[in-house]
Amino acid sequence: MSQPGPRIAPLTPPYPPEIQAQFDRIMRGAPPLVLFRVMAGHSRAWDKFRAGGLLDPGPLSLRQREIVIDRTCALTGCEYEWGVHVAIFAGPAKLTAEEIRATVGGDAASPCWSLAEQALIAAVDALHHRATLSDAEFAVLAKHYDEAQILEIMLLCGFYRMVSYLANGLRLPLEQNAARFPA
Repeated sequence: MSQPGPRIAPLTPPYPPEIQAQFDRIMRGAPPLVLFRVMAGHSRAWDKFRAGGLLDPGPLSLRQREIVIDRTCALTGCEYEWGVHVAIFAGPAKLTAEEIRATVGGDAASPCWSLAEQALIAAVDALHHRATLSDAEFAVLAKHYDEAQILEIMLLCGFYRMVSYLANGLRLPLEQNAARFPA
């Protein structure tokens, strides 16, 4: 069964030169994602979206960042963004097949996670379900992560929940080379 197209049409090539330059910078030679093409058609939304990006080197390791993003996207049912991140970053982040599956079907107690990663998953789950952390959850997180890292975790959860709203709400078709949720 064919999936309906996105609810807001993405830009099609040729792109205006400034948009093409932005795509080139972000995508490093790969074709721009449908999400980017939709957002770039609306300059205010595109500017705000790009300003909120958290893929630069921050206080978390690549692995920690991707666990937060993958889990957030999985909890929101956003196969689009989860699949893009798994396809691009799971290898460099050294996530195993079991860990990738656990971002979707596991929880903080999944045996594939270290204690620090269990605290990370528990925090993502709490933020997703309750939009806060209990004192106990915060204390466990603070055993493994400093203040800058905890802020980054919260920012990533919020930003990728927004990305999930966009991808799910716009009904974006899955990217061709992206991973798919485990069966």
